[in-house]
Amino acid sequence: MDLHLLTFFKACNPAKTLIVGNPDDRQYYIDFSSVRGGRIIEALGRTITRLSPDEPTCQLFTGHIGCGKSTELFRLKAQLEQQQFHVVYFESSQDLDMADVDISDILLSIAKSVSESLEAIGIHLRPQYFARLFNDIKDFFQTPIDLSAEAELSLGIGKITAKTKDSPQLREQLRQHLEPRTQGILSAINEEILGRGIEELKGRGKKGLVVIIDNLDRVDNRPMPSGRSQPEYLFIDRGSQLRRLNCHVVYTLPLDLMFSNEYETLKNRLGGGVAPKVLPMVPIQLRDGRDSPKGITLLQQLVLARAFPDVDAQARLSLIPKVFDSLATLNRLCRISGGHVRNLLGLLYSCLQQEDPPLSRRCLESVIKSNRDDLTLGVDDEEWELLSQVVHQQVVKGEREYQVLLRSGFVYEYRDELGRWFGINPALVETERFRSLSAVTNKSSVS
Repeated sequence: MDLHLLTFFKACNPAKTLIVGNPDDRQYYIDFSSVRGGRIIEALGRTITRLSPDEPTCQLFTGHIGCGKSTELFRLKAQLEQQQFHVVYFESSQDLDMADVDISDILLSIAKSVSESLEAIGIHLRPQYFARLFNDIKDFFQTPIDLSAEAELSLGIGKITAKTKDSPQLREQLRQHLEPRTQGILSAINEEILGRGIEELKGRGKKGLVVIIDNLDRVDNRPMPSGRSQPEYLFIDRGSQLRRLNCHVVYTLPLDLMFSNEYETLKNRLGGGVAPKVLPMVPIQLRDGRDSPKGITLLQQLVLARAFPDVDAQARLSLIPKVFDSLATLNRLCRISGGHVRNLLGLLYSCLQQEDPPLSRRCLESVIKSNRDDLTLGVDDEEWELLSQVVHQQVVKGEREYQVLLRSGFVYEYRDELGRWFGINPALVETERFRSLSAVTNKSSVS
């Protein structure tokens, strides 16, 4: 079988999210649940489908940026739609400036996305509260914006969010006006959008409404004037309000918050006492340093499925010479990625930008070196010491260490039958600086 180069190149784009409900994308999907500590998406889905349609749920989902959360959420969407739920999935980053987000921004984004989705299937809402709200705020805008009651709700909110996303000053003015009206906005969303929408959906045979809010894990970790970080303010201080939506909701949230001193408060206020579901990396090795054959095998399939989607998993292995100069080169790619899906695809994509398959070991090593050099630039002396500790202890403690190590992509989280453990990014392990630190640490432990 021949490799279709252009299709393979397009499928390896690390910026592309697989929409599993789309047959063209589904053929590339690899199920990593057996090595990621459990069937996380199935757990989210069961929570929704096992309860009465009139019992809203609020669930939290997190993990490293680029580890595959969006792909898994699209899989959840497809599964729920098969069970006759109407699912609204949207990327919050399309409406919001992730460096500057407030509770009113999130609520308006939800209102816009839900109404837009309902309008697309012929359910047109005319919420009176929002018509009055639009009339109140029209003076903030220096250019005319049609906010008439006759306009579609999603269109009116879309014009507001687009305008304020580009203007921090206008955004702040709008927030000051909306903040004392937060409870009213919540009530209007619940009664005039979600309530009426769900009633219409049930009349069409749907079991309920599910809203999946992706990319909130990308909210910037900047400090607020109060001294709190932006994620703490949104998900802890205002978490009880985000939980008050009267439908099934899944929020993505920053992995930082798993290491917050107020983790239990987060779990109770926003998660209703249930811990966030974490999507870890695909293990390329075990806790004891030995290879993880199952993890590497699945990562091999991640690559080979993009080259030969119509071939079964076993037969793909015989086609490796059409993609790489050797099995060793493919394994090298899998190991150096650390099991980070987007990083693996990024390295592969960089190789394809330089030469056509079969990809050579020389080309891969050149791409790895460039990536390693770029990553190393961000590591200071204190962080090298912390990395050395992580290798020996396999734990990350406290918010500060997380922010330095995990958010920067210096350390990855894995899960096994014993629970979570942490490993250093394999690219950093190969640096001279890390090798010298490890030698000193090992010498100290022996003496």
